[in-house]
Amino acid sequence: MARESTSGIAVGLIAAVAVFVAAYQANVVFAPLTLGLFIIALAWPLQDRLQQRMPAILALAITMTVSVAVMLAFASLAIWGFGRVGRSVIADAGRYQAIYDAAVAWLDSHGVSVAGLWAEHFNVGWMLRWAQQITGRVNTTLSFWLIALVYMILGLMEVDDLRRRVEAFVAPDSASVLLTAIADTARKFRTYMIVRTQMSLATGALVGVFAWAAGLQFAAEWGVIAFALNYIPFIGPFIATLFPTLLAMAQFATWQVVLFVFVCLNIIQFVIGSYVEPRVSGNLLSISPMVVLFAVFFWTFLWGLYGAFIGVPIAIAALTFCDHYPSTRWIADLLGGPAPTKPSRRE
Repeated sequence: MARESTSGIAVGLIAAVAVFVAAYQANVVFAPLTLGLFIIALAWPLQDRLQQRMPAILALAITMTVSVAVMLAFASLAIWGFGRVGRSVIADAGRYQAIYDAAVAWLDSHGVSVAGLWAEHFNVGWMLRWAQQITGRVNTTLSFWLIALVYMILGLMEVDDLRRRVEAFVAPDSASVLLTAIADTARKFRTYMIVRTQMSLATGALVGVFAWAAGLQFAAEWGVIAFALNYIPFIGPFIATLFPTLLAMAQFATWQVVLFVFVCLNIIQFVIGSYVEPRVSGNLLSISPMVVLFAVFFWTFLWGLYGAFIGVPIAIAALTFCDHYPSTRWIADLLGGPAPTKPSRRE
């Protein structure tokens, strides 16, 4: 029995490594597929209610319209916030150059030379390559979303057919477990996005109010940026804290004010992310913080910025499926959040 258990674990590890290698090598295929499946899980309740009252094709058209409208609204907000701040940074390039020169002079006076190293790697050719990479990334992002939308359309059209095929061709017990796991995963996805949206709204509002109260330029834009980046755990809040701090360095003359801005922004992110959000989500999204951190950075390594966003939902799906099968339930118990307290001997 022990030998069979060890063999099963070894096979599972090999299969997991093979899946990760395939995800890395064929990211052009699998990344938009995961986004399409994620959107299907979020949008299916709307289509299910609509197609009970109207033809399925009309319900699909309305669902697609609503989904695309939400995506465009979110993208427009993010572009507006980053665009206004970016134009300001470009306009104040001279001021940032002066700050850089002062920092280099201070480091040189303390025996740390960075000017030579920077000159070796920063030149016009590097800037041109960087611009070409950005242009190529924009084109790749557009094709990525188009492919994901195609997956979404095809998937929404086949949800009912897939359920019927599973019930028809899979053993009743296995079909029941599989469909229950899929439904539970979709429910947790929706809960995750609801909680993430609520926390993003709270974070954006607090950052905007603080920036306004502190006299920081672009208070509304910083609130929008914090709202958008909060959908990316760990990495997003870090960027949303770093950028306003850099702007404060150019706006305010004293380092004490800059430090105050940095500390207050970190307090906002910490309170929302580490105190409020766990209490709002409760046990519905019980997942170890270590697993969340690993999922964010691991999938960022595989798929870039999109991997940072989708990493936590992938971890939620994996743990949910493990929880529905007796042979892998121990994985969900081990990685699914804080361990339950043991009852006392008196009880």
